[in-house]
Parts: sequence; C-alpha cells; structure tokens
Amino acid sequence: LYPIVVITDGQNLSMLQRLLNDKEIGPRIHIPPEDASWVGGDLTLAIMSNVFIGNPASSFSGFIAKSRLALGFGHNYLFRAKDENGEWRTV
Repeated sequence: LYPIVVITDGQNLSMLQRLLNDKEIGPRIHIPPEDASWVGGDLTLAIMSNVFIGNPASSFSGFIAKSRLALGFGHNYLFRAKDENGEWRTV
C-alpha cells in the first residue's frame, strides 16, 4: 500500500482530522513537517505523485492538475461530481 501525503495550508483542519481518524487510511497519512515544506517541494511531490486529488477552489491545485495533464499523467481528481446513479465522475 502506498502512503497518502497531505499537502495543506492548514485552513481546514477538521477535514484533516477526519482523514486521520479513519481506520483504513488514517495510518497511511503523512503530513510533511512545516519546516520541511516549501512551495517547490510541495509542487514537485504533488505533480509527480501516482494520484492527485485536489481542491477545485485552490489555484495551487489547479496548477498541479494542469502540470500533470501537460506531462501526460493520469489519475487527476480535481473536478468530481456524483452522477444521477450516485457514481463519482470527472466533470
């Protein structure tokens, strides 16, 4: 199983806490220490990841998703919505 790395600006700590409390994925979550986090490193980590799940309200996420698309990487999840059958799809 792969680690789940969360890059956050700290604006939604309740979301992060819910992820950490999850029995299945919580133990796999890694948060880079603030003193080891910088824009270039965060961008590189996100762009080169196996899967990217971004926040559609974030210009940072938009840049990452566009960079991954330009490099031909799949598994970009930025604009998602449930269809009429309750299934998640890219919009």
